[in-house]
Amino acid sequence: MREQYRTPRLTVADLAPEPIEQFTRWFKETATNPAIHEPNAMVVSTATPDGRPSSRTVLLKHYDEAGFVFYTNYGSRKGGELAANPYLSLLFPWHPLARQVIVTGRAARTGRDETVAYFRTRPHGSQLGAWASHQSSVIGSREELLARYEELAARYPEGEQVPVPPEWGGFRVVPETVEFWQGHENRLHDRLRYVREGAGDDWRVERLSP
Repeated sequence: MREQYRTPRLTVADLAPEPIEQFTRWFKETATNPAIHEPNAMVVSTATPDGRPSSRTVLLKHYDEAGFVFYTNYGSRKGGELAANPYLSLLFPWHPLARQVIVTGRAARTGRDETVAYFRTRPHGSQLGAWASHQSSVIGSREELLARYEELAARYPEGEQVPVPPEWGGFRVVPETVEFWQGHENRLHDRLRYVREGAGDDWRVERLSP
């Protein structure tokens, strides 16, 4: 199975001065494309200290000049791996546009106030689900999970404030590199990567061979 990508060229002159502005340009185009479901879906790849990787799809919930934010249970597999090894990558696979964005960097927990503020915006059922699921742990049956959820729903009915689970919160990924990949025919893709220079906000752009 193979497809020839026929898209406009991507040149250094086309890029914004820094990667978050360029990401915003592409994200806005992606969000308005009806062929792309959940444009904020991204693959988060983590690894243990001895290099054993794992990946899963999560939803990007916020981004700005400080980085990319997602939320999870800190006791989950990714939470445990990030606690031991904070380096990770994010992949936004926007296949209908023949585009990818690949971010590498370091994750740090968001502040508790930021976590609480986001938790309050979640639907009531999702708030209960954060309590019901001990993410990544082995469970005997789906019925066991549903029973925990129903118990929580009785304790915190619709309209009543659900407390934020202590083990639940956000990670902010501070980018070190951000690659913008545009597919082309004959596999001669454009790959332009921003690389952070030092500890500041200066970036250089390099073109990678496809």
